[in-house]
Amino acid sequence: MIGMIGTIAQAAAASGLEKLGAVGAGLAVIGAGIGIGQIGGKAVEGIARQPEAASKIQTNMIIAAALVEGVALFAVVVALL
Repeated sequence: MIGMIGTIAQAAAASGLEKLGAVGAGLAVIGAGIGIGQIGGKAVEGIARQPEAASKIQTNMIIAAALVEGVALFAVVVALL
């Protein structure tokens, strides 16, 4: 199994696909940054509108940000394989 992965990696390196993987990883990170920025901005806006709901908004914001980070990490790993 390890030999097959090495062969695939050599074939990808020979065809220049490693650069494409780096671009894909970069796009995943940029997308995650934009997504988390949107989550944080909307959470602050929601807290400003309804301060009494701050704890619920903050909890949901942290969960959503963690999910975005998880998807971004998965995308980076897939892009670099």
